[in-house]
Amino acid sequence: MQRQAVGDVIDGFTLTAPLKAGGMATLWLAAHPEHHGPLVLKIPFLDPGGDVSAILGYEAEELIHRRLSGPHVPRFIAAGDLATTPYLAMGYVRGDSLGSRVRAAPLPAAEVARIGLAIATALADLHRQGVVHLDLKPENVILDGDTAVLLDFGLARHALLPDLLGEESALPMGTAAYMAPEQVLGERSDPASDIFALGCILYQLAGGEEPFGRPRTVPGMKRRLYHAPKPLRLLAPDIPAWLEEIVARCLEVDRGRRYADAAKVAFDLRHPEQVTVGKRGPVSRRGLPRRLLDLFQKRDEREMTGTPTQARRQAGPALILCAVDLDAAQGDLAAAILAETGRLVAARADSWLACVSVLRTELIGETRSVDAQGRSLYIGRLVALKDWARPLGLPEERISYHVLEAVSAGEAILRYAEHNEIDHIVIGARASSALRRHLGSVSSKVVAEARCSVSVVRVRSGGEP
Repeated sequence: MQRQAVGDVIDGFTLTAPLKAGGMATLWLAAHPEHHGPLVLKIPFLDPGGDVSAILGYEAEELIHRRLSGPHVPRFIAAGDLATTPYLAMGYVRGDSLGSRVRAAPLPAAEVARIGLAIATALADLHRQGVVHLDLKPENVILDGDTAVLLDFGLARHALLPDLLGEESALPMGTAAYMAPEQVLGERSDPASDIFALGCILYQLAGGEEPFGRPRTVPGMKRRLYHAPKPLRLLAPDIPAWLEEIVARCLEVDRGRRYADAAKVAFDLRHPEQVTVGKRGPVSRRGLPRRLLDLFQKRDEREMTGTPTQARRQAGPALILCAVDLDAAQGDLAAAILAETGRLVAARADSWLACVSVLRTELIGETRSVDAQGRSLYIGRLVALKDWARPLGLPEERISYHVLEAVSAGEAILRYAEHNEIDHIVIGARASSALRRHLGSVSSKVVAEARCSVSVVRVRSGGEP
C-alpha cells in the first residue's frame, strides 16, 4: 500500500499533518470542505501478505464505529473502500490522553475518582449502545475536562453484529495489563470485562503500577485467575477505604462479585459515603474451584443487552447467513443464491444478513495469500463479496461481509453460524458428480450438522434454480 504524505487527498480529505502512529494504523489530521472542524483519518496497515487480523480489525471497527453516537466517542464521518484506500474518518477529539496522565501516577485519590467517574460514565453510554470495548487502556481514553472519550474499536464486540475477531481466533485479544480473566479464556461478550479494565486503570492511577504487570504469554495472563494483585493500600497508604473497595470490586475474578454495570461504578464514585466497605483478605485456595467454575458460566447475552427474547420469534429468520461461492464458473448459482437471499431478507424488515465466503487454506504446504499481481486474495474476495451483494440494496446496518480462512468450508460455515447464533443458512449446491457423492459436499455437511434451518439452492442444467 502506498505511503501517504502531507497534502495527499483521499476521497476529498486532505492530509494536513501526521499524528502519532499506532502499531496497526497511521493517523492523520485532515480537512474536508464539506465537514466543519479538524478531522482525523485512520489508515490501517494492510500488507497484502500479512495477517488477516488487521483487515478483520478494520472491518469490525468500521461496522461498530458507524453505529455509535454521543459525546463519549469520536464523531464518525466516513470509511474508505477496501478496493482502493481503506480509512476511517472521524472528528478530532480535543483533550489530553490518559496515557500521558498515567505516567505521573500515583495521583491523589480525588483525581483518581474524578477520572474513574468520567470513564465509568463513558462506558455506561457505550454499553447502552450494545458495545463492549474489550481494549480499554489509558492510551484509548481522551480526557476533556470531566468528559472521557473512548477511542479504537478494533477489538470491540457489538451485541447485534457478528464477532469477526472471535470467529478468527480463540486466543486472548486485548492489552495484557488490562485484560479481564474471561477475555483470557476467550470470552468476548460481557460488559463486565470493561469494568475489570477500568479497575486496572484506577489501580494504576492510585498505586503507580499495573495490578497484574505486563505478561507476554497466555500462562502469564492466566495468573490473574488465581493470584490477586497486592493490596492497593500497600502502594498508596493514604487511599480512602471506599476508593480501595471500588477498585477491588472492579477487579473481582468472579463476575458475580464484580460490578455488573458501569453506571453503578459511576454512582459509587459520586457517592463515596454510600460505599459499603467489606473485609478483604488473600485469595483462598479452598475457594479456587468455585471461582473458576463461576468464571466459566456464561451469562445470557439477551439479558446482558436488554434484547427481548421474543424479538426472534417473528415470522421469518432474524439472522441470516448466506454462504457464497464466488468461483466465476458458478455464476448461475451465485445469481440463484442472491435471489433466494433477497426473498428471505424481504420477509421481515428487522432481519440482518451476513454474507460469507470461504478462502481455502492448505492442510499441508504453504497457503497462497496474494495473487499474481501481488494483491491480497483476502481483500479481493471481500471486495467481490460486496459487489455480489450490492443488488440486494440493503442498508449498511442490515448487512455485513466475512471472508473465512479454513481447510474445510463446511466446518467454517457451521462454526460461524453457531458462534453468531444464526437462525437460517442459505447455501448453494453444485452439480452432482461421482467424486462429490463419494467425498460429500459442503452443502450436505451443512444440512446434516447445522443447528438452524438451511435453504439449499441448486441450478438445473438449463441455468434455472
